[in-house]
Amino acid sequence: MTRTFRYSLIVGAGVMAILLLLLATAAENTRLFEQNYSWLLSLNILVAAALFTLVCFMLIRLFRRYQRGRFGSVLMTRLVFLFALIGTLPGLVIYTVSFQFVSRSIETWFDVRVEAALSSGVKLGQNILESSLSNLNAQAEQLSQDLSVLTLSEQMLLLSRLSGDKNHTEAMILTSSGHIIATSSTDFLTLLPNLPTPAMLRQTGATSRYSAIEESAVPDPENPGASEGGALQLRVIIPIPKAHRTSFQKEIHFLQLLQPVSPSLAMDAEALRIAYSEYQVRSLSRSGLRKIYIVTLTLTLLLAIFAAIAAAFQIASNLTRPLLLLSQGTKAISEGDLSPRPSVESTDELGTLIQSFNEMTLQLADAREQTEKSRTDLETAKAYLESVLANMSAGVIVLDHTFRLVSCNESVERILFQDLNPHIGETLHDIENLNAFSTPVIEAFSELSIKEAAHGSLNWQRQIEIPHLAPGDEEAHDVMLLARGSRLPVEGQSGYIVVFDDVTDIISAQRSLAWGEVARRLAHEIKNPLTPIQLSAERLQMKLEHKLEPADTQFLAKSIHTIVDQVDAMKRMVSDFRNYAQSPTALLVPLNLNSLVEDIVHLYIGDNTRDIIHLNLYPDLPEVLGDASQLRQVIHNLLQNALDAVTEVNFEEENGPFIEVITEKVTYHNAANEICLAVRLSVVDNGQGFPQKMLSRIFEPYATTKEKGTGLGMAVVKKIVDEHQGRIDVRNRQKTNGAIVSILLVQLVPETSLTKPTQTA
Repeated sequence: MTRTFRYSLIVGAGVMAILLLLLATAAENTRLFEQNYSWLLSLNILVAAALFTLVCFMLIRLFRRYQRGRFGSVLMTRLVFLFALIGTLPGLVIYTVSFQFVSRSIETWFDVRVEAALSSGVKLGQNILESSLSNLNAQAEQLSQDLSVLTLSEQMLLLSRLSGDKNHTEAMILTSSGHIIATSSTDFLTLLPNLPTPAMLRQTGATSRYSAIEESAVPDPENPGASEGGALQLRVIIPIPKAHRTSFQKEIHFLQLLQPVSPSLAMDAEALRIAYSEYQVRSLSRSGLRKIYIVTLTLTLLLAIFAAIAAAFQIASNLTRPLLLLSQGTKAISEGDLSPRPSVESTDELGTLIQSFNEMTLQLADAREQTEKSRTDLETAKAYLESVLANMSAGVIVLDHTFRLVSCNESVERILFQDLNPHIGETLHDIENLNAFSTPVIEAFSELSIKEAAHGSLNWQRQIEIPHLAPGDEEAHDVMLLARGSRLPVEGQSGYIVVFDDVTDIISAQRSLAWGEVARRLAHEIKNPLTPIQLSAERLQMKLEHKLEPADTQFLAKSIHTIVDQVDAMKRMVSDFRNYAQSPTALLVPLNLNSLVEDIVHLYIGDNTRDIIHLNLYPDLPEVLGDASQLRQVIHNLLQNALDAVTEVNFEEENGPFIEVITEKVTYHNAANEICLAVRLSVVDNGQGFPQKMLSRIFEPYATTKEKGTGLGMAVVKKIVDEHQGRIDVRNRQKTNGAIVSILLVQLVPETSLTKPTQTA
């Protein structure tokens, strides 16, 4: 309630300030105020009504408290009445005096003699201007008569003499079509003369005279090329008689005289006109001003009264608040509420009593707080543990003593490819599609019970291989899990906890390292004997082919040829292993991937493959940082694999083999969630695709579906892509046969900017 009073006082003070400002505005700019007076009056009345409603609400509430006998209501009623009376009586006195002053003083502002003086001043200015215009007309008549008997050169000489006129008269002779014949001016700053309009010339031709008082453009002294309006000038235009007009002169000549009005005279005339106009407006609106002032004073009085009553409530509330707080605090403690009571900043006895009461309440609250702290700590620890389990990358499963599922975290669904939350409460071996996982887990805990009795083992660890059937695939590939288990108290009994993670990629990386070591040893141990074997076989053929019978010679040649071919095959295999084990570090230089792809694909386009390989290269592809020789090997391997895949398929006549090489500009988000640019190279074919079991081991050495070959092609490709800090992805096409191999290269030339990305990686 205190806040309501405070806000009411602030609003009332703001409204009264606005009213005073509007009152001052009314005295200075009546026209502007009259345009907005209606809605301002409505707004002020609305604010006054709102304050009145608020005050009525407070009075009704105080009356109800008084009727109910609430503690402190009698004291508050007396204080409110006294303070409201003290604040209202001075306002009524001031309002009465102001009302009488406004009603009687406005009429004294206006006087008949002032109005007559202003009217005479305006007429005097008009008469002076009209007299100057008459003199200029007479001067124009005389000058036109003088010009009518002169030749053109004499006319120009006569006009030049007018430049010394003390009235700064500007003369001009022009034709009826507006062409200037001669002119004279005392203003050398004006580039162009002040020409009459066609309408002025037409009026002169019709009435033989044009004379007017008009506004002129006064040159700006700071900028000679510019001008500002507001000055007055006299313009007279009359035709020149035909005394010396030549036979070929068909147009009528006109004489124009321009004479500027004295700036002081123009300013005085304008000031008189404005003062007279404002006097007339104020004289006509004096009754309206009287109403405006009275209404404003009335609204100010009402706002002052309402503000005084609100202030009375505020003061009474401040005086009775300590007693009310003490009463409320006593009742709250009896109901078990030990929260601190609002303190009262007071140095008297009431303030000391409230402080002592609050200290007692605080001591009681401390005792209860210690009791609640233990429960809060326990709940916090539980929530923290749940948060840790929810954000772990490893899967966590809690089982009771009968191997029923109690809980699991979110990573379980990602690793086991199955949501176990709907199966909570079921035994592990009853959950569908989970036998490959549940059976080894249950067996491991059974063995743990035996080990506990014999050796005191508390946990177990083993690798579990489960099949994963991806959506749309008919064959499943194996996923290797590393699982650990131990006992855990669950609901007062001995339960179990299992923590496991997908280590398929880790095992694949270990296999790659092992194959690399094997490749290094093969390259060292096998390569050295191959050359002596080949040389020895060739020497045998050279020594014996001339000493044997033809049949034996043919047999010897065939055997030697077989030995040499097999040795060459062994050399190629050793070379492949050596390249895989000892691939040189990539030398990254800027290169155009589109040009490299076109050069390599050109080698594969022959009579049999002309309609098989298709290029879909992104124009203006950003340059990448790469090793041209290594990337060339990558593209060769991918194209050769795609050609091998499509040649093994018997296509229908309308659907032939198809290979597409695609380059794209894509965007991706890095670890800092920034948008980065990359280049993607994809090779798409419509062959049989990869067997599902092969996809998880496609980058391991000796993993191949071909009858011949070492299976090192994709492993070498993976190593080269890793050297380029890129990413390779192999998948089968979903709707049609075939495979897609995509390589994402993220190292671009530094000048490459992020413009017009086509796709998102």
